[in-house]
Amino acid sequence: MSTPALSCAFPPSRDLPHYAARAEELGYTRVWVYDSPALYGDIWVAIARAAEATDRIGLGTGVAVPSLRHPMVTASAIATIEELAPGRLVCAFGTGFTARMAMGRPAMRWADLGRYVEQVRALLRGEVVEVEGAACQMIHSPGFAPPRPIEVPLWAAPVGPKGFGIARDVADGVLVTGPPPQGEHWEHCAMLVQGTVLDAGEDHTSDRVRAAAGPWFVTSYHAMTEWAPAALPAMPGGSEWWAGIEAERPDGERHLAVHEGHVVTVTDRDRPLLDAVGEGLLASGWTGPSDAVRERLAAAAAAGISEILYTPAGPDIERELSAFAAAAT
Repeated sequence: MSTPALSCAFPPSRDLPHYAARAEELGYTRVWVYDSPALYGDIWVAIARAAEATDRIGLGTGVAVPSLRHPMVTASAIATIEELAPGRLVCAFGTGFTARMAMGRPAMRWADLGRYVEQVRALLRGEVVEVEGAACQMIHSPGFAPPRPIEVPLWAAPVGPKGFGIARDVADGVLVTGPPPQGEHWEHCAMLVQGTVLDAGEDHTSDRVRAAAGPWFVTSYHAMTEWAPAALPAMPGGSEWWAGIEAERPDGERHLAVHEGHVVTVTDRDRPLLDAVGEGLLASGWTGPSDAVRERLAAAAAAGISEILYTPAGPDIERELSAFAAAAT
């Protein structure tokens, strides 16, 4: 049983090239980039900038959302990165959480995602592909894209039986938020994790811990408003939090408040949730001392995880990257 590869994931920002370069120095395997246009910069511009700021670290979309772009747009973007950083890109696709919900739309249908991945793969092979009833083909002249076929791994981020069923049909690997269901065995299975490595004496009252672990913790409330709003009253501070959003925004605009600051900061609106949960913040994600991180890595390996995607947050990203890399080794 081998230890999972250690990668990291970030939202597109002006600082991403610097973080990517630091991750490369620390020995991370890959830098994955989020796709939520209502919240962050453009995923493909960000990946291109990270590619130019680094020499060897892998690059990934974690995850690209098909409904935001025509398959040809995505195939051309993949080709551009492959030309810029040959052999370094993995492109994972998902149905969209914040990418769609922050714009008031539900997640995509799995069948539509599967069709999209098949179309992109065929385009990268140089084939003629029917998209929206019209024939499409990568007809780039020499010097404007690599020659076809373009061999870039295409992954999926499945959730539930339908998601894994589609992934088995179209994906070279999977990106998950927890160990895959029993019976799902993948050579390439990357798991998203979050949290912060605690220094000696730190606990939930530490401003640093609240700033680093808080953004991902409050996201559980954001998700619950979309998936199971009836469960909010059972979450610490959930009723008061939702009442504040109802008072702040009219029906039809509340998703704009819910997803603000998603995984990058704790807004003034969300900060009381950290007070309400108290010590429970330390149970969020992989937050804990170094030895706890190593124990979780061993458990992930036993569950079939081949790659860990650490998602640092807070004001000192370099500290989070360094501390997690040190704990993992």
